[in-house]
Amino acid sequence: MLDRELERYLRHVAIERGRSPHTVAAYRRDLTAFLVSAAAAGATVPAALTPAIVTDHARRLREGDHPQAASSVARALSSIRGFTRFLVEEGLLTTDPAVEVPAPKLPARLPKALTIEQVEALLSATDGDEPARLRDKALLELLYATGARVSEAVDLNVDDLIGEDGAADVIRLFGKGGKQRIVPVGSYARAALDAYLVRARPLMSAHGRATPALFLGVRGARLSRQNAWLIIRAAGERAQLGVELSPHSMRHSFATHLLQGGADVRVVQELLGHASVATTQIYTKVTADALRDMYATAHPRAR
Repeated sequence: MLDRELERYLRHVAIERGRSPHTVAAYRRDLTAFLVSAAAAGATVPAALTPAIVTDHARRLREGDHPQAASSVARALSSIRGFTRFLVEEGLLTTDPAVEVPAPKLPARLPKALTIEQVEALLSATDGDEPARLRDKALLELLYATGARVSEAVDLNVDDLIGEDGAADVIRLFGKGGKQRIVPVGSYARAALDAYLVRARPLMSAHGRATPALFLGVRGARLSRQNAWLIIRAAGERAQLGVELSPHSMRHSFATHLLQGGADVRVVQELLGHASVATTQIYTKVTADALRDMYATAHPRAR
């Protein structure tokens, strides 16, 4: 019975709430593990779920044979809460057994941004006239110019570039939940995109079927998120930055550098597509820390 309700819930979040296949797959992993724990406790129907079952499952995730990080436990509990809330809304539960189960306290994790010099070195590492290098340059310039997530960038179609005379003055991005936002594109990114669209993309598209995708792989199909991440990592290795990159490195750098340059936090929130300004304010902590360090180093009476 719970297995059947799980499938109904996953269809609900995929179709009615527009969650991405990656998110739905994560829900499935978390909830399948939860149902195994519930079955071991004798709960195979919704009405048998209790706060104790949810609490015990969270404890096993933290303290079992393969202990999980607090962030993973918090994500699993979030998945469970979504499922049990759905069961309540469907009339299969009268009270929500997960609502009062506390999530583990997460340490404050500040995003790691590259310096402006490191970004310039990373972008320079994509220089070249080969089609792949022109694509890589356009991809990285776009990520830094717009703060787009890697998944948002690879989901772009050519028609999402908006401007007069073929110039991409702004770009249409689709964020979490399919929420659309329009973001300006700077001159460096525009030039890189123009070079890629004119000199590289037609050659790449000739190797595959016609596709509206903006960024293509060597076989002419839409570039995957995994390959985009490999492109970023390879550029980082060539640039010899000496720091660990993440798929969000350009996004974090975009936000941090805007705030350091005096941009309003709510403008940055809109550009990043954050639902809450509180999420964007993490970056103000980063810039405040940088200012404090600079002050402590430079001022004769700071120490």
